[in-house]
Amino acid sequence: MFRLPTTATAPFCPSEVHGSIALDEGSPLWKRLLRVAGPGLLISVGYMDPGNWATDIEAGSRFGHALMWVVLASSLAAMLLQTLSLRLGLVTGQDLAQACRDRYRPAVRLPLWVMAELAIVACDVAEVLGTALALHLLFGVPLLGGVGIAALDTLIVLGLKGRGFRQVEAIILGLVMTIGICYAIQLALVGPDWVAVARGFIPNGVAVHDPKALLLAIGILGATVMPHNLYLHSSIVQTRRIGRTDAAKRDAIRLSTIDTLVSLTLALMVNAAILILAATAFHAHGHRDVAEIQDAYHLLDPLVGTAAASVLFGVALLAAGQSSTFTGTIAGQVLMEGFLRLKIPCWQRRLATRFLALVPAFLGLLWLGEGAVGRLLVASQVVLSLQLPFAMWPLIRMTNDRALMGDFANGPVVRALSWLLFALVTAANGALLVSLMQ
Repeated sequence: MFRLPTTATAPFCPSEVHGSIALDEGSPLWKRLLRVAGPGLLISVGYMDPGNWATDIEAGSRFGHALMWVVLASSLAAMLLQTLSLRLGLVTGQDLAQACRDRYRPAVRLPLWVMAELAIVACDVAEVLGTALALHLLFGVPLLGGVGIAALDTLIVLGLKGRGFRQVEAIILGLVMTIGICYAIQLALVGPDWVAVARGFIPNGVAVHDPKALLLAIGILGATVMPHNLYLHSSIVQTRRIGRTDAAKRDAIRLSTIDTLVSLTLALMVNAAILILAATAFHAHGHRDVAEIQDAYHLLDPLVGTAAASVLFGVALLAAGQSSTFTGTIAGQVLMEGFLRLKIPCWQRRLATRFLALVPAFLGLLWLGEGAVGRLLVASQVVLSLQLPFAMWPLIRMTNDRALMGDFANGPVVRALSWLLFALVTAANGALLVSLMQ
């Protein structure tokens, strides 16, 4: 029988939620899918956070639909890597951080931990700036004041402690639905050229010939495939209790893969919608220098012809900033417990992460001015892309290892695709660093 725990668990401490939902192999497929659904959704919110907005809006306004294929390719890469992550967690009973701790010497695992922590801080910077910007656009709150208010969302996280993992997943679902509905209405209002959209999915050489396009392509990659999500997914997938037979593991992997692919497809649709909106509303009307989210907000009303467009834009931005707060908190706890065997109260972890994000957000706005939010958001996503190979390397190596994974080790095709992806990401990051030094 499926059953939920009778006692409340703390949703942000991974060691306390493992095995919270039982998976009965004898139940119908649709029931098993419903029980498994959740971790993929929680992962997907990191793929539609405010950092994605900044890169997609600037890409759409500057280059129209030309970088749509980058959004698609990044999403497909994310699906592959997240599938490897969930497979590692379900087969070994360890998350990626724990596996790194057990298999690497301190000289290797500590830098890996630092890199992953930097990725969380970069992601949290985007969440702080996105939330502050949404408050500024919707309610006129000064940006610096909005950054301060954004720190208070820690209270929301703390208030949810003890509510259970399923309740957190339900809240995330509500926020994701809010984002999706807002963008569906906005696309209906602007009326995209769907033929041009379809052509945008065909790879082209824009990112190769234009340094600015390369920067945005790398930003899109970093905003889509987040390093800490690879650690997080291998942990939270274990909130579903499964049998230890090979058949039970295989069934859990299959169901969890469906959950992940569906959830990340939703994230792909949201990211594509952001770029399509920018290409249709701005690029097609000659506004090809919209690099700031606030500029996009103010331009929508006169271009679309209704005040509803900008309001929907602001509401979706606020939902995006808040939804990503949850994943950063849980991922931080996974990293500390996995790499360092260090357990601290979740509220302390949340406060530490938010403080580290507030400092660069405040300093960036004071130094560059309130008009630089878009540049700061794009920069945070580039940082994420630069950290990505350091999470991909151990994940690919471990899921390829038959001594660790047994019959669940990656096959030749997945192994080849994984290493090819690693090489492409590393090469793209290298090209970006070379272009920045010139």
